[in-house]
Amino acid sequence: MALFARINYDDINSKQQEIFNFQKASGVLADFGFATYRLTDDWNGADFLAVNFDGETLLRVQLKGRLTFAKKYIGKDLWVCFRYQGLVYLYPHDEFLNEALQLNVIGNTDSWKGDGGTYSFPRLSQAMLSSLERYCLGSELNPPK
Repeated sequence: MALFARINYDDINSKQQEIFNFQKASGVLADFGFATYRLTDDWNGADFLAVNFDGETLLRVQLKGRLTFAKKYIGKDLWVCFRYQGLVYLYPHDEFLNEALQLNVIGNTDSWKGDGGTYSFPRLSQAMLSSLERYCLGSELNPPK
């Protein structure tokens, strides 16, 4: 393998994918004045902290491979970050969960009502993408100006 050969995301293991996603998200967050600090122990549901250069704003972020909601995250003031089709999204878990529940998108599903209390979206509908639009930070390669 050449030193700088691009990798195929699907060919790396789940831990490597998490590292990859963290690095991509960190690059985009830097464009908005955030430094990121990875946590080693999933502290209070957060995988990393995003600290704004203003010295006041701190986001506790759960990193996911896709749009995800979990009952265990409710009330923890978490933001969820995921990548989808080359874009990075960062949303406040509880706020966006309330919208999804009002739209009756997840509330009646077995996975949400079950013991796990989680729901994730392998693919996003146009309606969900429209709802997420305000939480899109932009492209991994070309962030918004």
